[in-house]
Amino acid sequence: MESEAGAFIGLGSNLGERAGHLEDALREIAALPGTTLVARSSLYESAPFEAGGGDYLNAVARVRTSLDALALLHALQAIEARHGRDRLYANAPRTLDLDLLLHGESRQATPELTLPHPRLHERAFVLLPLAEIAPGLRILGRGTVDDLLRALGPQHVARFAKP
Repeated sequence: MESEAGAFIGLGSNLGERAGHLEDALREIAALPGTTLVARSSLYESAPFEAGGGDYLNAVARVRTSLDALALLHALQAIEARHGRDRLYANAPRTLDLDLLLHGESRQATPELTLPHPRLHERAFVLLPLAEIAPGLRILGRGTVDDLLRALGPQHVARFAKP
């Protein structure tokens, strides 16, 4: 039997039916081979951060998976593509953005994948939902999610109330 790793995935959308894209993506992530959705955060709304377009909806999912980090990244990119994700330019508005934040204790830096995600400690729209489902989680080389969240400057992120 292949070993399983715990992984965290950041989800975001600022085009189209944002909540629908995120809910569909969560179902598709849960259906990946060798993967179980363990927890998911609430949806959070935030203004674009170093990006264009309208407000984002964000969430974080925790999974257990037998997929290695690169295989999981490729599976997430395939889900993005099925949702019409275009990579027209850096930080373009998107129907769906899936970021592999953490994969077990993996540390790597390649042109294709850096783990832990290189900017997760700077973004309240990632840290707030992460703190909801894993408040004491330690990010390798950075500290705990709670400490990182307290260290951030003001970034407006609010739990999303469905209209």
